[in-house]
Amino acid sequence: MEWNVDQVLAKRHNKLIYKSGNFRVKLFGNEFSKADILNEALNHARVETTDLNVPKIEEVTKIKDQWAIICEYIPGVTLDNLMSDDSEEFDKYLDIFINIQLKMHSKTVPLLNNIKDKMNRKISASGLPATTRYELHTRLDSMPKHNKLCHGDFNPSNIIVGEDGKYYIIDWAHATVGNASADVARTYLLFSLENRKSVADKYLSRFCIKSDTAKQYVQKWMPIVAASQLVKGKIEEKAFLSNWVQIMDE
Repeated sequence: MEWNVDQVLAKRHNKLIYKSGNFRVKLFGNEFSKADILNEALNHARVETTDLNVPKIEEVTKIKDQWAIICEYIPGVTLDNLMSDDSEEFDKYLDIFINIQLKMHSKTVPLLNNIKDKMNRKISASGLPATTRYELHTRLDSMPKHNKLCHGDFNPSNIIVGEDGKYYIIDWAHATVGNASADVARTYLLFSLENRKSVADKYLSRFCIKSDTAKQYVQKWMPIVAASQLVKGKIEEKAFLSNWVQIMDE
């Protein structure tokens, strides 16, 4: 089948996401390994076994020597677009966002990687001083063990509000099972990295109220998720993330 570009949905320096007929094509740059792409597809397929609204994978293939994951296309807009376009309804959309995350955390997918294992690997590869890495590993090991489904990149741009009125969660590359508060800390970090600190704070407060979670408990994860983000090697994020890691010493 020919996967022609009907409409570009998103474009990044290493990925192109576009509509082709009734399908969404995620085309990867050559810097992505076969293992990473197949792992993302496997994560996605495993999450499909839950009752969450997730676009179904059609196939994994190569398009002109580039790997691609083909999913069903969901007509609609992202929740991020709605939050940006309708400021008066922002709080309503934020509550919807949190409710979707809570529903996701109520699921478990045992065959996914464990979040603690993944975080330990990333801390080891973070480039932080040995003493800091040791303290982070120790803190991570002391955190309670859970087996809840965690997205790993849960933000409003990864929620599609379908024309059918349903909310679909996309992009499961970083999915794991483990402690949901790590996933919440990650979402807080993503908002903060976008210079949306006030949104991050409101999100965290509302999530903790809805889930009856102590805010301090989520905050214990923040140095850990910041260290894991350092692995991406983004120069523009390094100082910000390093400050987060230092919170542990305060």
